[in-house]
Amino acid sequence: MKRYIIGNWKCNKSSDDGRRWLDSFAGSYSPKNNLEIIIAPSFVLLESIADHLQQLDLDNVHLAAQDLSPYPKGSYTGAVAADMLRGLAQYVITGHSERRRYFYENNQDVANKVSEACDADLIPIVCVDSSYALSQLAGLVDIECEQMIVAYTPVDALNVNIPEPVGKVSEAVHHIREMYSEWPVIYGGALRPENASQYLNLQEVSGLFLGSTSLDAEKFGAVCSLAGAQL
Repeated sequence: MKRYIIGNWKCNKSSDDGRRWLDSFAGSYSPKNNLEIIIAPSFVLLESIADHLQQLDLDNVHLAAQDLSPYPKGSYTGAVAADMLRGLAQYVITGHSERRRYFYENNQDVANKVSEACDADLIPIVCVDSSYALSQLAGLVDIECEQMIVAYTPVDALNVNIPEPVGKVSEAVHHIREMYSEWPVIYGGALRPENASQYLNLQEVSGLFLGSTSLDAEKFGAVCSLAGAQL
């Protein structure tokens, strides 16, 4: 089973910071078969980070955009269309709780973004919450998309910076997999090198989604090493 470790830098880092992060990460990174490492810098960093990543030539390390427009290219001031991301990112995050909370995105917005991503051959990483996971995914079943990753990211864990108990994560992921067995499910929420292993040990969890921990190349690399050791 393929596994994923995703780092979401959110609204952090300059281009210089991002390149230094990559250099630091590359110094200890050891690629493993079936382990995909995905880094999500902000839009303004994507081209710079993509160029630097190409120079480093790290196996199984890819980029994700943190968001995309629900519309194609055209007269949409300030938007970034899926077609504009091709060649820079292979993945794109959609439905993050911060987008839902601060930018009032709804399930239809997320479905439109997923559709745009799939049409552009980008792999969507769809974030869902504990209470609404199935309803948040229901609108995606009719979208033709060969690959998709579901990120189970309970809002409570993010808000209080305390990971959801392992048993509850296992139950939630199992429930999602029962309904949508074709999609890998990863967990995100207050993860650090000290607690990552217990979530990686869950049989149905296909990887981890890291926020603040991913800002530190050493800590992020430590989680990647933990995941690689289990393959």
